[in-house]
Amino acid sequence: IERHQQERPPHWTTLEAPLKVAEAVAAQLTGHDTVVIDCLTLLATNVLLTLPEDCTQADSDAAILAEIDALLTVQAASSARWLIVSNEVGLGVVPAFKLGRLFQDSLGRANQRVARAADSVVLMVAGLPWRLKPA
Repeated sequence: IERHQQERPPHWTTLEAPLKVAEAVAAQLTGHDTVVIDCLTLLATNVLLTLPEDCTQADSDAAILAEIDALLTVQAASSARWLIVSNEVGLGVVPAFKLGRLFQDSLGRANQRVARAADSVVLMVAGLPWRLKPA
């Protein structure tokens, strides 16, 4: 983390919020022309870990998508350029454990929702950009 912070330009503002990221960004948005959310994968993890062990896929989806919808609401009302980073975790094996399956499916739904709202979507594979939207 320290190395990444040192590599950033000095005028960048770093905001770390494990949950309710939309509220945190909205409170700091004034004066910024670019917002980088890095990353939805960690946000989904943080949300999922607040849920009870016996939660269902519907519970996981609802909690994670509520965070995503809040972010997209702030983004839509903003004039800043937004860059949202996430991981694609649905290309591998189905996780053996319930928590992994909840995470994989909910993050996939979150990524779909963000991709629908985005003007541009790029999947990075082996360091190469694969432009998904616009095609």
